[in-house]
Amino acid sequence: FTCADDVNQLPQSSSPSLRLLLHIATEDITAGEEMNMKFGTTLKNCRHLMECAKELGVQIVGVKFHVSGSCKDLQTYIHAISDARCVFDMAEEFGFKMNMLDIGGGFTGSELQLEEVNHVIRPLLDVYFPKESGVNVIAEPGCYYVSSAFTLAVNVIAKKTVEYDKLLPSGVEQTRNDDEPVFTYYINDGVYGSFASKLSEKLNTIPEVHKKYKEDEPLFASSLWGPSCDELDQIVENCLLPELSVGDWLIFDNMGSGTLGEQSTFNDYQRPLIYYMMSFSDW
Repeated sequence: FTCADDVNQLPQSSSPSLRLLLHIATEDITAGEEMNMKFGTTLKNCRHLMECAKELGVQIVGVKFHVSGSCKDLQTYIHAISDARCVFDMAEEFGFKMNMLDIGGGFTGSELQLEEVNHVIRPLLDVYFPKESGVNVIAEPGCYYVSSAFTLAVNVIAKKTVEYDKLLPSGVEQTRNDDEPVFTYYINDGVYGSFASKLSEKLNTIPEVHKKYKEDEPLFASSLWGPSCDELDQIVENCLLPELSVGDWLIFDNMGSGTLGEQSTFNDYQRPLIYYMMSFSDW
């Protein structure tokens, strides 16, 4: 639960048998974003929520937090686990015997990202929640398991040359040669299809070019847009790609999470076909 209303809505008859997790908010400091308050409460508000739960006879048995998959700052996990330890200590003052820590999901399909997160959180868990503490640490790695199951192939359907300063995000200085071309590409899938999650999360979706080109071939500043007429239908704001042509293919890895269920036929664009593939080694 995240607020007093969550507790007050619980049926009185079942309160003694309920076991709740207190969901605390997380913050990605380097991204300059405010604390994630859509789900989760502040550390400051936890004491009030414990008072409400104690008054209603509800048992708080643990803490939960969730770090977004778009978060690039591993310090966020450090702060979240440290805050969770504070909540556990606070709970002892109220007589709650907590024995569960849920570190949430947000793990992408990248093995490297998972290893980096593990490298950061493992020592912290050993310090704040050692085995002898009796605290069970769980996670929700659904995104990790399904992301790598799907790879998306998109086709370049249009191309144009634009001015570089119009491609740059606001506040970024221009550091390139004005003579170099800058390209905008339109692809046959967008935020009303497989990239729907970009409307709510800042995702790193840099594609792989599916064609042979020389290693020393020049790379150009490029942006990728979906096929709709909506100005929100931007897939990649700025990346470096070799010059592409209409009909070329781009590959996006780890597209199995939050893509199929959120697709629509907005502007009468059809959903991509699904092909099932298996490697010879797995076969």
